[in-house]
Amino acid sequence: MSSQVRGGTRWKRFALVMVPAVAATGAIGVAMAQGALAASFSVSGQSFKVTTDELRGKGFSQYGGVDTGYDLKGNKAAHAVAISGFKSATIKNMCQSVVTPDVPFLGSVTLVLKAGGGDTPVEADNLYLDVEELDADAVFHNIDIGVAAQDASKGPAMKPGEKANPFGFAQQADSVELSHVKQKAWATTAGTFKLSGLSMRLKSGVHECY
Repeated sequence: MSSQVRGGTRWKRFALVMVPAVAATGAIGVAMAQGALAASFSVSGQSFKVTTDELRGKGFSQYGGVDTGYDLKGNKAAHAVAISGFKSATIKNMCQSVVTPDVPFLGSVTLVLKAGGGDTPVEADNLYLDVEELDADAVFHNIDIGVAAQDASKGPAMKPGEKANPFGFAQQADSVELSHVKQKAWATTAGTFKLSGLSMRLKSGVHECY
């Protein structure tokens, strides 16, 4: 079974149960699982933006979580995220940007990283994306929506140190194809992450990928 959707969502109301919206919001439409810890490290006080022309993933699962870390003043902070896991993935024309504001004597500075823009895409295995916002066109193959998190088996295993409500909401698919991707994320974790044609630049001012 294949399912194609176009969707975008924001996670500021993550305490709400949004099961009816899952099919419409595609790869990011998941209710938050209570008590989840998304990352095995403390996230920084800066989110980052990513665009890709195409992401093809095999062995997909998704569930809700919370990334804990700090804000830019060093205070404790928490961020609701949808955790997307892929056993393997290829990514075409990836752009990642993060803006550091109020740098002394410089103002805002943007770190821009690009890769996979030629004939060789970015490759990753055991890839996890902790996403707050996503817009994309999506096609899922053999998708299961509403699986208990403890029974999700098509994607990679949960990351070391991660805890989640075993009865929380999850979805999974044999494979997924995302195109025209725009996302805001707090963390990315991968077993391997091969960046072909890597380019990294620091630019004065705000120069985000979107």
